[in-house]
Amino acid sequence: MNELVLQSATQQLQLLRAGSVSVLELAEAHIRQIERLNPKLNALVDFDANRVRVQAQLLQESSALRGPLYGLPVTVKSSIATAGYRCEIGSLLHKGEVPHADAVAVSRLRAAGALILGTTNCPEFLMAYETDNSLYGQTANPWDLDRTPGGSSGGESAAIAAGMSAGGLGSDSGGSVRVPAHFTGICSFKPTPGRFPGRGHLPPCVGPFSVLGAIGPMARTLPDVRLLFRTLSGRDPIDPSSPPIEYREPSLEELRSQTIGFFEDDGLVPVTAETRAAVHAAANALREAGFCVEPFRPKMLEPLRRLWWQLFVQCGAMFYAPTIRGKEDALSPIFREFLAIASMQKPFTPEQLLEAWAQLDLLRSKALEELAKHPVLLCPVASVPAFRHGDRQWRIEDRTVDYLDAVRHTQWFNTLAAPAAVVPVGRSPEGLPIGVQIVARPYLDEVALAIASVVDAAFGYRVPPLASRF
Repeated sequence: MNELVLQSATQQLQLLRAGSVSVLELAEAHIRQIERLNPKLNALVDFDANRVRVQAQLLQESSALRGPLYGLPVTVKSSIATAGYRCEIGSLLHKGEVPHADAVAVSRLRAAGALILGTTNCPEFLMAYETDNSLYGQTANPWDLDRTPGGSSGGESAAIAAGMSAGGLGSDSGGSVRVPAHFTGICSFKPTPGRFPGRGHLPPCVGPFSVLGAIGPMARTLPDVRLLFRTLSGRDPIDPSSPPIEYREPSLEELRSQTIGFFEDDGLVPVTAETRAAVHAAANALREAGFCVEPFRPKMLEPLRRLWWQLFVQCGAMFYAPTIRGKEDALSPIFREFLAIASMQKPFTPEQLLEAWAQLDLLRSKALEELAKHPVLLCPVASVPAFRHGDRQWRIEDRTVDYLDAVRHTQWFNTLAAPAAVVPVGRSPEGLPIGVQIVARPYLDEVALAIASVVDAAFGYRVPPLASRF
């Protein structure tokens, strides 16, 4: 039965609809996988097997119309409000906090019939590319327990990669669903902000974070990610950033009319040879599928990254200052590291903050003009595969690459508010997954997802050895 948990979400739903497996049986298979692997991975932080069984029994006995996710076992990052589950954002300052109401995306998950297994670990206040905190500790990567699954949706990615969850929800203001997917060999999607409901995220995606941040689906295959996006997306009428755009499936002809630009690096920071190979392999797969793919590197990448630094790092520190004031002793080392990085720059003056906010629109406009002929981009997710816990520098092409520079590839597209999908393609010399990123202009979410599906069909998910040892 436990081989069930490594099948795609789409396959699991097909088995449920055919009556080949019951909701209780599928839930029990996931319970066993969680009980076997979570002590090693520390991915789920609020899980109760009996609570899952009760939910499964209620779903199975319900006479209500069955939704598109009926019986599918899923998890939710512990920064997305999930009623009845601890959502503490990895911080001792929020220890024991349990929301009374669901985030909109979680409410839609339940309405679609999904079975919520629990909430997953994240770095304190989401401000790291490694999942660790003083509340629950480190989350490990199922490909190598000495390595991180990334952050800030690292608990979510580890759970999904290891078959402890069929899919779920993460969030992304600087790569936080994409870097973990790349590190653990799964798929993920950062939508255009507002296309996917963001209300109920903790903390709220407001101010500059209404452009930078988004809740996004994560799963083992792109068809699963597309299913979650199709089921849960749609306008939130009381979210001012949510546009009145309905889901639309693009035709193959429309997709092939999009010229895809690809680049291996930004010309400033190197990537590993295997990362370059993965980008080229994905480009060749798209060409073989009939797409026009040509080299193209946008000139606006570095200005977008510099602005991301100002808005995410400097504004992020400013946002949290009132929360942590007088409570610094309770902060985890990983959040202290973020504060130390932020302190390298002087705090914004009001004039500088206003200028950065204005530049957000001006730079996005210039970038969109530059992307007129290449509305879709293919590029790396990071310079390196999953790194060892605590590592902060790497040697690549005889150069030293620092922590935040190694993951700059995702930061560009948060500033642009562009939809971006990640698909596993290559492997490092150690056998670690290497993903690629497929990006589209804002609001062309379905285009990014559909083109990413072509890449996923050519490569796709592989089972981490830890997960397959039944």
